[in-house]
Formats: sequence, C-alpha cells, structure tokens
Amino acid sequence: MSLLEFIKKSPKAELHLHIEGTLEPDQMFDLAKKNNIQIPFKSIEDVKNAYNFNNLESFLKIYYESAKVLVKEQDFFDLTWAYALKCKEDNIVHTEIFFDPQTHIERGINFDVIINGIYNALRKAEQKFGLSFKIIMCFLRHLDESPCFKILDQAILHKEKIFGVGLDSSEIGNPPRKFKKLFKKALENNFITVAHAGEEGPPEYIWEALKLLNVKRIDHGVQCIKDKELVAELIKTQIPLTICPLSNIKLKVFKTLEEHNLKKMLDLNLMVMVNSDDPAYFGGYLNQNLIEIQQALRLSRSEIKKLIVNSFKSSFLTEIQKKEWINKIK
Repeated sequence: MSLLEFIKKSPKAELHLHIEGTLEPDQMFDLAKKNNIQIPFKSIEDVKNAYNFNNLESFLKIYYESAKVLVKEQDFFDLTWAYALKCKEDNIVHTEIFFDPQTHIERGINFDVIINGIYNALRKAEQKFGLSFKIIMCFLRHLDESPCFKILDQAILHKEKIFGVGLDSSEIGNPPRKFKKLFKKALENNFITVAHAGEEGPPEYIWEALKLLNVKRIDHGVQCIKDKELVAELIKTQIPLTICPLSNIKLKVFKTLEEHNLKKMLDLNLMVMVNSDDPAYFGGYLNQNLIEIQQALRLSRSEIKKLIVNSFKSSFLTEIQKKEWINKIK
C-alpha cells in the first residue's frame, strides 16, 4: 500500500474542528437565499478571493459574517451532516467538534436550536455509519467573561450532549487568565476543559491554560517550542497539542508548510496529531492536511502512523475504545 493510500484508508480521529468552519461557499449561498440573509459576496469566486487572510483577525471577520446564514435548527443539522459525510469520505471514525454559541446567540438564535441541530446530525451519523463523537462548546475570548456564565448555564441544561468547554477566537491580548472563574465553574459542573493557546499568542498563554484553566488539551500550541521549560513539561505530561497545518499556513503562522515545526515536535516526542480546524476556509479536510504536510516535511510512514495513533491517544474516547482503534492501525 502506498503512503497516500495508507493516509486515506487508515481510521482517524479529528480533535480540532470548528463546525462553523465547515460552511462551504455553495452551502453558504443556499442558506443565505433560503433565510433571506444578505452576505457580502456575489459569487463563489468572490468568496474564494476573500479567503486570502493576513492573520487570525482577518479570517475571523469573514468567519463571523458567513455564520449569519445559520438561522434554523435544520441549518445547523445540514451543516453538521455535510461534515459527517466528509468524515465518512476521509475515514474519520471519531470526531470531537467545537461550536461557538455566542456567534449565534448574539443574532437572537436560541441555544437549543444550535445544539439540537448539531447533536441530531451527529447522532444520525453515529447510527448510519458508526461515527463516534464528542461536542465541545467554545467561548469567544475577545468578549468579556461575565456574559459567558449565562451561556454556561445553558450548556449545563444540555450536559448529556456537551462533553467539554473550550476557548477560541482572537488570541492576542486575550490571555486564558481572563476566563479563570468561568472555567472553574465549568470544571465544577464536570465539563472537560480545552483551550486554544500558542497559535499566535506566546508560550505564556499555554502555561496559563494549563495552570489556570486546568485544560486536558492545548489547541494549536505551536509556539511552545520557544520555551524549553514548557516543552519539557509537555513531553513529561504528554498533554496533547492539536496541530492544524493548512490553517497555520493560511493564517501566516508559518510562511510555508516546509517551515512548519510539526516534525520537530514529533521528534521531541510531543503528543501532536493533525487536524483541519476550519477546512472550508483553509483549503482542506483532514486527509488533505495529512497528505500536504507529509509531502512538505517528507514524513515517513511510521511518522504518519504515529500522528494517527496520537489522534486516538489524545481523544476523549475510553481507554478500551482507544486500544481497539490503535490496534487496527498497527
């Protein structure tokens, strides 16, 4: 089996995926028309041209603008179902997806509408083709902490659907410590915590996420390399870092894939794996990320295998489930 075939055929887990970031241009136009929403694009070509981002901030501006087309429960269902079909295509057997309720609640969308649409689509995928899943609700870090408590109260009402809470959006100037009280309450209510840190922000943000938010996983974390003590800590604890190669290039974290530090992190025995982040915006779903980073960094079959095994090790599946999938890869 060629390495390309191995990538495509191996079962995989995806741990860093924003469901709103899977909104493909054609679906965006369909929903805009259906819900009578004005969007700042005239054609799919227009949309693709707008996807030349300078940084995280320029991407988020378009991301929030596009999300306005999601209005009804069926819209969230259709969005999630389309991603579930991509999972089937890419042989993703387990996914842990993020959603951003504040993006929608600010527009007057009911929390129940959002979570029920997403959850019902994933349940359908689980029943139809065995996709297992966890849902993680993210808070927008550029907003204040105080209104987030109301959102957390809503999540508590849907505890059987929502597994964990995370932190995303504009990183620079919004350190994890800003949400210390919120995450304490989330932990008291038995939510697992994760946080985006060290994508554009400094290594200090990773330390804060670990020490103040008690996270079980760091999303991105590529800047950890700048802090030797932090690298030593991450190697010792094997805290997972959910790396998103195509996203990092699109948002100018690295100039080219050849300059990406994934191989260096792998060589150091950091717990890294590959994910797609916001694939509709960044040019590829999980397999595409694996294929392109393999070619750029000339990763060997054993390195690719390690990345895929790490995706299961780093998931929130049970130890028995992890073992079953890892044995299938090995």
